[in-house]
Amino acid sequence: EGNHAEITLDVTGPCDVLASSFEVPGTVELVNPDFHIATIVDKVNLKMTLTVRTGRGYEPADLRDDEDRVVGALKVDASYSPVRRVSYTVDNARFEKRTDLDKLVIELETDGTLDPKLAIEHSATILQQQLSAFVDLDAIAEQEAKKDQNDFDPILLRSIEELELTVRSTNCLKAESIFLIGDLIHRSEFDLLKTPNLGKKSLNEIKDVLASKDLSLGMNVENWPPVG
Repeated sequence: EGNHAEITLDVTGPCDVLASSFEVPGTVELVNPDFHIATIVDKVNLKMTLTVRTGRGYEPADLRDDEDRVVGALKVDASYSPVRRVSYTVDNARFEKRTDLDKLVIELETDGTLDPKLAIEHSATILQQQLSAFVDLDAIAEQEAKKDQNDFDPILLRSIEELELTVRSTNCLKAESIFLIGDLIHRSEFDLLKTPNLGKKSLNEIKDVLASKDLSLGMNVENWPPVG
């Protein structure tokens, strides 16, 4: 019931006592039925009742208060953690021509009740929650995302008037809500040719001016248009 259950053992040797030798209620799952408990070499009877509980971390027996403990019962330390062993190393790493990078290698072994990948993910979540007492990591991530979203080449944020196109070409572009150079390079030649009063001559003028600035029509600028 609740967070604990009783499992029983009643075997007679000689035999190997395994986890599967225990009788368990339906609320208990044996993760490793082949786990070796003991070896009985003589024809003797081994009988015991164990109380298993759910918990977290490590709990010394002397810190656990069992008011309803049966006389003669033996209390043992409890280890609830599914992680058996964890270690890490920091190795040198290389990416393209950079050789001054580090690589974190984590080795983690569990008892099989928890996938190691999930254990690392859960640990990272706990670490983030603990650090939130000092800094709001979510707010920082949001600010960085907003910064990246608006981190455009300054030339893209300039008015198309700075391209010094003819008045006719400039007015045609503004009529199509093209006010910034970034707006212009996002359009294709086909899009511009559909603009009223903007012919092939004006298109070539626009292409030549953009080319002089290492730009062209039909360019893909991520996160364009800018927000705010």
